[in-house]
Order: sequence, then structure tokens, then C-alpha cells
Amino acid sequence: MSTTVSVEEGIRAILENYPNAGRDSLIPILQEIQEKQGYLSREAVVLVGDFLKLPTSKIYGVATFYNQFRFTPQGKYHIQICRGTACHVKGSAAVLEALKRELKVAPGETTRDGLFSLEIVACIGACGLAPVMNISGNFHANLTTQKIPEIIKSYRKAAE
Repeated sequence: MSTTVSVEEGIRAILENYPNAGRDSLIPILQEIQEKQGYLSREAVVLVGDFLKLPTSKIYGVATFYNQFRFTPQGKYHIQICRGTACHVKGSAAVLEALKRELKVAPGETTRDGLFSLEIVACIGACGLAPVMNISGNFHANLTTQKIPEIIKSYRKAAE
């Protein structure tokens, strides 16, 4: 119960930074909450709605429109798989399928153990190394479906 109180207090502290805020402050508020919490919790959306006098459906509508917002916590290791043109041509679709099989999650989800979250990104900016993925700041280049199980295994081992 104390965790819920501290989460609520954290959200309220953010909201205090926006005196006399209107709906034009919605996105900056959501960005700040996500930066602190790691995602937008249901509780956060309700508190923001109360604060801005907006229905939660409006807040969800705005937040789901933008790719930057998440509604579930990220895993310890956040995987971004590039699906840009160069990566696509070099086989990132097959690499993505291998990741989904290995992790047993779809993009936008987190594994049950909380270790991995999976996200598709349009371009990582490492086109010469395609296909490529970023795992919590570590880049893995020239990927093949055969490399995925070993890469994931190394992160699982590091988490032990």
C-alpha cells in the first residue's frame, strides 16, 4: 500500500509544477510522468484527468495517438528492433519473428518475468549494420534469426 501512496505522491508532485494548467499542458505532463514512472499507469491517467478536468477517455485518446507513450512498464532490458528500409531489406522481419518466438511476447509487451520488453522502431540510424537492434543501449548488428537465442540467453544470464 505504501508503494501506491508514493506513486500517487510522485504524480501529484509533477502536477504541482503545472499551476493553472489547461489541456495544452497534457502532453508535457504525460511525458514527465512517463519519464519518472517509466510508463503511464491507470492511476496516473485518472489523476491527470482530475487535475486537468478532462475525461480519462480524452487522455487515453491523446496518449494512444503518440507512439512515445506506454501503458505497461518496460522490462529490465528494453529491446528496440529496427524495421527501417535497410533493416527490412536485410531481413529484420524474420529477426522480429525470432524475437517474438524466443521471448513469447508481441511488440509493445513485456515478458512475464519482467526482463524484456519489445518495441518496433522505424529507424535506429545504423543502416550500414542492418539488420540491427538496440537492447538497453547496446547495439547488435548484422543480425540473423540464428543469433537471437544466444543474444537473449546472454542477457538472461547477466540478470541472474
